[in-house]
Amino acid sequence: MAWGTTSKCDGKDAGSVVLERPLKLWSLIIDRVRCGGGVQRPCRKKAEAKHRSGSEKLSELLKQPEWWENEEEVRRKEQELEALKKVAKKLQQEGSMEVVLEGAAEIRRLTRDDPQARTTLALLGVIPPLVALLDAQDPTFNSQIAALYALLNLAITNDANKAAIVKAGGVHKMLKLIQSPNGAHSQAIAEAVVANFLGLSALDSNKPIIGSSGAIPFLVETLKDSDETVSSQAKQDSLRALYNLSISPSNVFAMLETDLIPHLLVKLGDMDMSERILSILSNIVLVAEGRKGISAVPDAFPILIDVFNWTDSPGCQEKASYILMVMAHKSYGDRQAMIEAGIVSQLLELTLLGSTLAQKRASRMLECLRAEKGKQVLGNCGGGSLTATLSAPLCGALSTSSSMDPTNQPKDIMKEEEEEEEEMMSQEKKAVKQLVQQSLQNNMKRMVKRANLPHDFVPSDHFKSLTLSSTSKSLPF
Repeated sequence: MAWGTTSKCDGKDAGSVVLERPLKLWSLIIDRVRCGGGVQRPCRKKAEAKHRSGSEKLSELLKQPEWWENEEEVRRKEQELEALKKVAKKLQQEGSMEVVLEGAAEIRRLTRDDPQARTTLALLGVIPPLVALLDAQDPTFNSQIAALYALLNLAITNDANKAAIVKAGGVHKMLKLIQSPNGAHSQAIAEAVVANFLGLSALDSNKPIIGSSGAIPFLVETLKDSDETVSSQAKQDSLRALYNLSISPSNVFAMLETDLIPHLLVKLGDMDMSERILSILSNIVLVAEGRKGISAVPDAFPILIDVFNWTDSPGCQEKASYILMVMAHKSYGDRQAMIEAGIVSQLLELTLLGSTLAQKRASRMLECLRAEKGKQVLGNCGGGSLTATLSAPLCGALSTSSSMDPTNQPKDIMKEEEEEEEEMMSQEKKAVKQLVQQSLQNNMKRMVKRANLPHDFVPSDHFKSLTLSSTSKSLPF
């Protein structure tokens, strides 16, 4: 049966049709990509010699009906293909910039909501000429803006097109454009480039390329824009693009060369940006240099700990607790800074009021800080050479269970050690009771505030008795 002669075929022939067409199509696409797809390559002459025959074969393959399509659907598909081919040809009218701009505008319109048009136009070779259009000598920037938005729409939900744009040199040409004397002062150009970086950085294979290209400083400057020369949407796009890039560990080093981390910590109270900022810091904290960069910022830990106070968002609490948990686990100095910043009481409160994940992370941090406290007390009692992580009350017991026979020690020394042990235990219990009571009272204040009760509302004696009789048996500290 001849290919494409009829829309009716039995099951056997239908199966061969479905398998044969993609194989032929991708074989032709691979051949065209190897020869540059219209870009200057070593096999340029060979590509030009077969350009017409290759285009004709591609058109024929795109026109071929699927086994489930009827004649009307086939006819409609052929008409759409012819229309897309005419649009693609407009980009190759080098003598008429007006026609080229018209083609770029049509590509932008056609690819806005049509995934199939994105794929077909890319197969027809529109990406290389659009990327080349970014170098156009157009003082009005109409050509560059038209190309930028056409490329932006081509990349939507299409990983193959994202990779093709980067491979064609799109990222470097966009940076060159934005760094030009006139382009640097164009708000429209800046916002279009940021939007493209956001879309292209969503593909994992593009992340290292974009990060090493010099795009990160540009995105940071756009995010920090204090002169209001870019829109709030552009700032949000910059933040989201930086998040995409922070997923690749190699890009963290480029971020550390900017003042991104201090800026993120300063902006952490902005509710429109807070969760995204914490997401970026959650990626940065996984790199040792990133942890150093965060701890080097003045008041970094008080700012991160304060997240537990001003937000009830589970996402923010979970991300902030994750950042602090990783830093506490990795660095003794960071643990000390957290304790000095008052993290213990906040963690105790989080174990009572936080989401399930935040509670688990808070408990793990409390265990880590408890072990640290045990090491310190153990060192003060002369057992610093031991590596076991013991809580403070066990220190006295270790002192009395040395290799020496306790019965050989003077009774007054043993009595003194027992008194010290009891004193340390009572102090720790008092501290825990105080922290629990403080946490419960803070919780009560929040509930009063949420219930819009009078500010002079006083908890009942029954509630006070509950806080006073609270026990720390269920707490990890």
